[in-house]
Amino acid sequence: MPTKSKQAGTSLRDEQKLQTRAKLIEGAKNLFSAQGYAAVRVDDIAAAVGCSRATFYLHFTSKLEVLRAVAEQSTAPSALHFYEDLDRVLDTGSRAEFGGWMTRAIGWFQEYKDLLPAWDEATALEPEFREIARKGIMALPNAMTSYLARWPADRQDEARLRVELLVAQLERFFTRWAMQGVIDVTADQAADVLADIWFPALQAPPGQ
Repeated sequence: MPTKSKQAGTSLRDEQKLQTRAKLIEGAKNLFSAQGYAAVRVDDIAAAVGCSRATFYLHFTSKLEVLRAVAEQSTAPSALHFYEDLDRVLDTGSRAEFGGWMTRAIGWFQEYKDLLPAWDEATALEPEFREIARKGIMALPNAMTSYLARWPADRQDEARLRVELLVAQLERFFTRWAMQGVIDVTADQAADVLADIWFPALQAPPGQ
């Protein structure tokens, strides 16, 4: 009986730790969305969920680590899913399907736009996060196995670069359009023009 009681107690403590960690991630996400990365302090994150600074450090070593956890639980998996979907879309060979994907991609940026300034700040300020961001971008073309298979071996780096440049242009367009307001166009118009640019650019060389 004592053994069972101890196991039950340990399980409850583990569950409480998981709940606290989840609250810290959610609280940090809300703060990063509202204030960016640089302005948020560890004390702010702890206060947002009603715990101490010491409790924060039981779960994370820094605010950079909690930002990484936010990315791993939200933006990274969903971004990867989008480029797996792009792989499927390119398999269809349909310009219309590609235009639909572009519309969905703009919608993805809209969903996460409040976090984008935090990513940019952390990338500029933290060399470690710069490496995380680099690996995240590299993972996107690597997820597009069918697309890569259509390119010859000696042009695989170029094939990946094309996807990475697509990611960069989408991010830059969205920043200028939705966040800075310096591009005056509807989402549908933008998706159509971007599809015109990128649909042919992502086609494998003839004969492959």
